Amino acid sequence: MLHYTDFAAKTPTDQPPLIIAHGLFGSGRNWGVIAKRLSDTRRVIAPDMRNHGASPHSPSNSYHDMASDLAELVEHIGGPVDLCGHSMGGKAAMVLAATHPDLLRKLVVADIAPVAYSHTQSHQIDAMRTVDLTTVTRRSDAATQLEAAGVPAELQSFFTQSLDVPNRKWLLNLDALEAEMPSIIGFPDIDGSFDGPALFLSGASSDYVKPEHREQIKALFPTARFAKIPDAGHWLHAEKPREFEAALRSFLDA
Repeated sequence: MLHYTDFAAKTPTDQPPLIIAHGLFGSGRNWGVIAKRLSDTRRVIAPDMRNHGASPHSPSNSYHDMASDLAELVEHIGGPVDLCGHSMGGKAAMVLAATHPDLLRKLVVADIAPVAYSHTQSHQIDAMRTVDLTTVTRRSDAATQLEAAGVPAELQSFFTQSLDVPNRKWLLNLDALEAEMPSIIGFPDIDGSFDGPALFLSGASSDYVKPEHREQIKALFPTARFAKIPDAGHWLHAEKPREFEAALRSFLDA
């Protein structure tokens, strides 16, 4: 069972719960601010995906397994739910929607398409492994070492959120994520589709969702709508949190 943070609705509501699935190297805590704000009108669940955060470690990080994890979570809290997934979490959300459409009411996919990508993130794992955890007493110590390894400033802070400083260890199963990187940047063959409302929300400055991807998207999600957040890249929810929140609310509440 995935570990998750439960943001209870602040007022009585008939809206279904919203689950937010984070991306590679992330955790549910990355979404804490947005989840807390959205909980003014609905219950919001922010899980740690497998091999991330406080969730179980496994040799597999396949999208079918991640979708099964999310299905178990939906059944645990009671569905159907609304589901938002970013990047890796967006691919897991798409697999769940297409294979278990009865578990979802609405789907939001943030800056990712149901296609294989050529870029690997293994170099980021290499950078995290360069950190001498025996010398780390605060997250800034690790950030300094990540900077020396060539990690951009915005990713230094992001990565160190997955650092257990007191126990001096990463809350990431780096070995499994490295071994499963071909699966993570790929996309599985799936049977089925999701005919419910689906929004593909992208950063206008990102190239992760291209016009040529729309055919594959429409094949799996016939009612898919597309929107872009101006001046945002792949990390659209972190770069433009207010705009992301507003777009999410508008779609889910419609």
